[in-house]
Amino acid sequence: MKKIFTVFAFTAFFALNAQETANRFFYELTFKPKKDSVKLDKVMTILDITKDKSIYRDYTSVAQDSIAKIYVEEMKKSGVYKDPTGVFTTPKFSFKVEKSYPEMKETFVDQIINGFSPVSIGYLEEPNFNWNISLEKEKIGDYNTQKATIDFGGRKWTAWFSSDIPLQDGPYKFKGLPGLIVKVVDSENNYSWVLKGNKKVENFEELSYLEKLVPGSGGKLTTVSREKFESTFSSFKKDPFSSIRPMLSQEMLSQKVPGTDITIGDMVKKQEKSYREFFNANNNPIEIQQDTRKNKE
Repeated sequence: MKKIFTVFAFTAFFALNAQETANRFFYELTFKPKKDSVKLDKVMTILDITKDKSIYRDYTSVAQDSIAKIYVEEMKKSGVYKDPTGVFTTPKFSFKVEKSYPEMKETFVDQIINGFSPVSIGYLEEPNFNWNISLEKEKIGDYNTQKATIDFGGRKWTAWFSSDIPLQDGPYKFKGLPGLIVKVVDSENNYSWVLKGNKKVENFEELSYLEKLVPGSGGKLTTVSREKFESTFSSFKKDPFSSIRPMLSQEMLSQKVPGTDITIGDMVKKQEKSYREFFNANNNPIEIQQDTRKNKE
């Protein structure tokens, strides 16, 4: 990972490489998955910035892109299903946050299953970040930063931004400060992001290999109100395969997956268990209170 570009270098970077290069900022996220536990977890997240938008997400899937490609190609050649358990690391978070440039309107995106295909669903939002900027300054790693505070999503947040990096952006939904956010943490230490570095990504592609491979994954986005999104996603978490189950006959469930001794029914049960474990692993959301101002249907 390289050090942050100077203002001149960053401006030149976008002017010369706007169509095919992104600047990837790496944020280490330390968080408390369970609200009644003291245990903390860590994951690397990324903020990819192009001239048109920024995309915040868990880095896990992106980091495994080359492994996924080899794995899938081997299955294609052999015609035999290979259980990915133990091969890939499951991301801690499945959502993305996109911010359009220069308006900085935000889109929160996640996925549900409809029938046999994943579907991207999200909501548009323009959260009102009225930061209180302090005169207090601090050196964080290589970055000269300044303090700002805000109440957002039911939590009290302290951010440290660097005016040396002329981007009004940051991890997750955070934005609107006169410089890139280097660190942001809530008052009870449930969530803390710290910028660890950045690098250029040549020939940047927004979708990962698996997103491009699986129909509907990362494709056309269905946009709803935040209330509708929350209710739809809540139902999905309770029963991830509710839309698939009526389509599976007993005959189909008893059939073997090609090249294996595993039945389709067993595979469905295993995948459903994986979904439930994923959702049950975190009951301490970043936002514990919705800001529904300016949400759009």
